[in-house]
Order: sequence, then structure tokens, then C-alpha cells
Amino acid sequence: MFEIASVKSLLYDDSSGRPQLTKKIRAIEQDILRMGALVERSFRLSHQALFDRDLQAAEQLPLLDKQIDRFYKQIEIDCAAIMTLQAPVAHDLRCLNAFTQLVRDLERIGDYAKDIGEIAVKNFPYPPHPCLPDVAIMSQQAQSMLATSLVSLAELDEVSGKRMKELDDDVDDSYERLYQILASQRDIQGVVEPILLLGLAIRCLERMADHATNIGQRVAYIVTGQRS
Repeated sequence: MFEIASVKSLLYDDSSGRPQLTKKIRAIEQDILRMGALVERSFRLSHQALFDRDLQAAEQLPLLDKQIDRFYKQIEIDCAAIMTLQAPVAHDLRCLNAFTQLVRDLERIGDYAKDIGEIAVKNFPYPPHPCLPDVAIMSQQAQSMLATSLVSLAELDEVSGKRMKELDDDVDDSYERLYQILASQRDIQGVVEPILLLGLAIRCLERMADHATNIGQRVAYIVTGQRS
């Protein structure tokens, strides 16, 4: 689990001669990491809801999603205000541009976590599908990617950020394999809803991993100024 207390927060150069601007950008950074911690919690709850059949975990997700959305909107407003009123240059502007995209990725992961919670509620009346343990592994892979992307932001580790694409390939492989299993089922007895729900769940997980990859790539951009 990512911990805000571990953040180095050394994104900016105090010798820039604009200490107030530096302070404001650092405050945004801290808010992004707080938002990231909420998204990580939301992802864990969605995992509990679907794989542990924990309906109480599912019930917490809508409220958590609202908190995530509030962070998202406020961070966008704060970034826009600095870019409009403070005239940031070079590295500061690069950070702010990356931040506005980062929070969009985090917000989308939170949305998908809420979606998985809804899937869990609909899936609850049915017996566990044989594929469920493999889907749980895929979920753990995607959660690990989110945690890695947040640490790469906190530590400004562009190497970890760039490595996210390799981790995403593993999730993509899991998605393709599970999709083929679900799509090729024959002689289905009873309703097909559990299969459809798991198909939606693996799609959510695949997209969550994509957004975690985006976060890592945006960290690499903050550090290097180069887009991968």
C-alpha cells in the first residue's frame, strides 16, 4: 500500500526565486498523492467486494468515488489557476500539464473500481465462476501496477514509470486469455449473466492497468521532459 508519509516531495527547485509558486505546486503534488491513496483504497475494496463477496465493501465505493471526484475537480482548478495567474515556465509548467492528466487517470481508475463494486453486487446471488481465481490474480496485477505508479510519482522514479508498460503487457495477456475462456464457453446451463459480468470485470481491470501505465509514463515525462 502506498503511504503519503514516504513522499520525498523534491519535485521543484527552491532556487527558482519564486518560493510561493513552488509551495503551491508542492501542495498540488500532495493532494494528488492523497487522491492516489483514496483510489488505491477504492481498488482494494472493489477486490474484496468481487472476490471475497463482501457487500459491505461494495457499499463504501460510491462515497469513496465522490471523495475522489472532489480531489480531481479541485486539483484541475488549482493547476489551471497557477497556469493562468502565475505564468509558470519550463519544468513547473511541465509538472502542471502532467498533473492535470495524472488526476484524470486516477479518477478513471476510481470509476472502474466503483463499476466493479456494482458488478460484485449483481454477481453475488450466483455461485463463484471457475475463472474467478484467475480474475483475482489479474486484479492483483493491476493493483500492483497502481501502487508502483504512485511510488514512481512520490519518488520521481522515471525508471519505474517507464517499466509500467512491461507490467501492463502481463495484464493484457491475462485479459486475452480470460476473455477467450469466457467467450468460448459451451452448453451453458441457466442464465449467462455471471459470464457477462466477469467479462465486464476483466475489461474494467484491463483499463485500470492502462491508466496506471499512463501515470507511470507521465512521471517519466515530468522527470525527463520526453514523452514515450
